[in-house]
Amino acid sequence: MNSPNRSDAFPLAMAAEGEAVRVVAILGGSGMALRVAELGLNVGSELVVRQRQGGGLVVGRGETRFALGGGMAHKILVARLQG
Repeated sequence: MNSPNRSDAFPLAMAAEGEAVRVVAILGGSGMALRVAELGLNVGSELVVRQRQGGGLVVGRGETRFALGGGMAHKILVARLQG
């Protein structure tokens, strides 16, 4: 299996609606890392962009869906999952 790596990464905010991605890095300080960890987002998490709304996104991880603001979505680097 071809594992996504950081060289293929782009901000989550740039992902298309319906796109499946894997988190490869979380930028920002410890506060940012703590906030996304509380949401259950860690490096390696697989997400699907469910809806784009303004600068923010609604993403799904399994059965869980949550909204991310544009600022936070720009600090989460992801890579496309190969289908």
